[in-house]
Amino acid sequence: MADLLTALALAVAIEGALYALFPEAMKKMMRHALAQPPGNLRTAGVAAAVVGVGVVWLVRG
Repeated sequence: MADLLTALALAVAIEGALYALFPEAMKKMMRHALAQPPGNLRTAGVAAAVVGVGVVWLVRG
C-alpha cells in the first residue's frame, strides 16, 4: 500500500511541476485534449495504464 501511495504522490508532484514550469503549454494541451473525442482519450488512457503497469512489472520483477 505504501508503494501505491508513493507512486500517486510522485505523479501529483510531477504534474504540479509541469503546471508550475509550463503553465501556457499545459493550458494549450488541455484545450487540445478537450477537442478530442472521448474514444481517443479512453484509448490513450488505457494505453498509458498498460505501459505504466508493464514498466512497473519490469522494474519490480
